[in-house]
Amino acid sequence: MPLIDQVQQDMVAAMKARQEARLSALRMIKAALMKAKADSPAPLDDSAEMQILKSLVKQRIDAAEAFRKAGREEQAAKEESERALIEAYLPAGASEAEIDAAIAEAMAETGVVSLKQMGVVMKATQARLKGKTVDGKALSEKVRSKLS
Repeated sequence: MPLIDQVQQDMVAAMKARQEARLSALRMIKAALMKAKADSPAPLDDSAEMQILKSLVKQRIDAAEAFRKAGREEQAAKEESERALIEAYLPAGASEAEIDAAIAEAMAETGVVSLKQMGVVMKATQARLKGKTVDGKALSEKVRSKLS
């Protein structure tokens, strides 16, 4: 079932259950998907949908951080709950062991040992972890620590 149809079904269920916060987050997801669908001449594939969801998650993380810095804990909590709901539509995250193994394999395959060529290792690692949700910033830090 396409993601947009799944979101639509969940919206109907949230409306019937009178879950206002969940409904609001689902509407935001649907709006982002519909906008991408309208902007792109080609139909959205799974990877494009996942990329949209990942960007929404990143926006929620950044917003929660900004709200916490401003002392608005209530808004930060709302952003965190929206992030959790969006992540439910993403594939399972890669475990620490899987990430470490992918980095080791990528380093062995590319033969890179210099921090200057970190991008090559990052690209190879991300290719190995394709289909799993991985925080790019955390992955970058791990690769940097292994190369230095």
